[in-house]
Amino acid sequence: MTAYGFTTCLWFDGQAEEAAAHYVSIFKNSRLGHVTRYTGDAPGDAPAARAGSVMTVEFEADGQKFVALDGGPQFTFSEAVSFQIHCADQDEVDHYWNRLTEGGEPGPCGWLKDRYGVSWQVVPVRFLEMVKDTDTEKVARVTRAMYSMSKLDLPVLERAYAGE
Repeated sequence: MTAYGFTTCLWFDGQAEEAAAHYVSIFKNSRLGHVTRYTGDAPGDAPAARAGSVMTVEFEADGQKFVALDGGPQFTFSEAVSFQIHCADQDEVDHYWNRLTEGGEPGPCGWLKDRYGVSWQVVPVRFLEMVKDTDTEKVARVTRAMYSMSKLDLPVLERAYAGE
């Protein structure tokens, strides 16, 4: 049996097209794809199922495939699923944090919810390297520093790691 890859489907309530365009505007190597519209014979009485309204929008964000589905209010996002963005430096952390918290809300330890309720973790790759160190004192210091943050601050994490 051959698999043809994975696509993440995100369920929205009337905001699929808007959300897809928003994500494409934030990430490099992104594009909007095919839009499928409801024909009017969908089950249920959700406003999204009206003939001609958006059913799905295919898009890529940083090369990752997604489908945004306008499925109605039955399901919402939670922190049980989040997307990690591995950032090269503080400039990238700032870019993604600032863009994704527009209309959303910051959370602890690099987590945030965007304006659609989708959870993200904006994480410098260097932080991931630091917490994998075999020196448990260094790991403890950098972890304590991370616990005190909302948006991760790489220079502060580096100083904690170094014991400064």
